[in-house]
Amino acid sequence: MNDPRKSAVATPDAPAAIGPYSQAVRLGNLVYTSGQVALDPSSGQIVPGGIVEQTTRVLENLKAVVTAAGTDLAHTIKTVVFLKDMNDFAAMNAVYAKYLAPEGAVAPARSTVEVARLPKDALVEIEVIASLP
Repeated sequence: MNDPRKSAVATPDAPAAIGPYSQAVRLGNLVYTSGQVALDPSSGQIVPGGIVEQTTRVLENLKAVVTAAGTDLAHTIKTVVFLKDMNDFAAMNAVYAKYLAPEGAVAPARSTVEVARLPKDALVEIEVIASLP
């Protein structure tokens, strides 16, 4: 049942998994992250502020996870964004672009959906698939 090609990724620089899941899984040359919400890794609480602050924290958490896996956000292939309110799309997108689609970079493929509710009543959750360099 345990696949020897698959390994869990964990870092104290992102919120710890609080259930039966890994922060990320490496399989071959790919890294699949779990969705991250705007939890401060040290306090375990949602960061104060709105969508800009929460999106920034989410992406910092994801950056820490992919770094622990041996890659970086520049190697992101695909993202899925879950928004509590699609009216927050433009503000989320502005922060997202700084981390995942800076000028001159190939932006990852992305899906964005509005959802009824997120863990801890977060405003945004993002997951990524990244390749190893």
